[in-house]
Amino acid sequence: MGIAANELCQHVIRPTLLYLGRHSPAAEALLLGAAASQSALGDGLDGLHGHGLYRISALRHERLWDLHLAGDPDLASLVRGLASQHAFLAAPHLELTVNLRYATAIAWLLVEAERPTLPCADDLPALARIWRDVFQPEAPVRDFLRAWQHCVVDHGHAA
Repeated sequence: MGIAANELCQHVIRPTLLYLGRHSPAAEALLLGAAASQSALGDGLDGLHGHGLYRISALRHERLWDLHLAGDPDLASLVRGLASQHAFLAAPHLELTVNLRYATAIAWLLVEAERPTLPCADDLPALARIWRDVFQPEAPVRDFLRAWQHCVVDHGHAA
């Protein structure tokens, strides 16, 4: 398994959401579950379907910048502030793998672009449906629930 769930929340997810002004317990739980589902909390950071904790494809990354962030310069500046100064220009998609806070911001903005109504943080089936809609449209909701059980509950993190 990759990063400990409680450390990922404490040091990456929560501070990133606070930095963006988007923190809520539900947003935190959704991103934790997405990281668990997509990469087993970083057990594998690159795959056929994308980069980093959240397995975001280069195409989705580019589209988010072109269609969502380009229209909001203040938000784009905040997100760009999380990226490595020189490495981002040379290899922007690599940031999704090596920069956990940048990847988390991009993952959250992919969620936000879909405009879901967030459920309570403990409504795992509802969070799983958002995960599926945003990250894995063809995956069963049970994949999120199993990943949550394996990566979060079995390893001692209470969301």
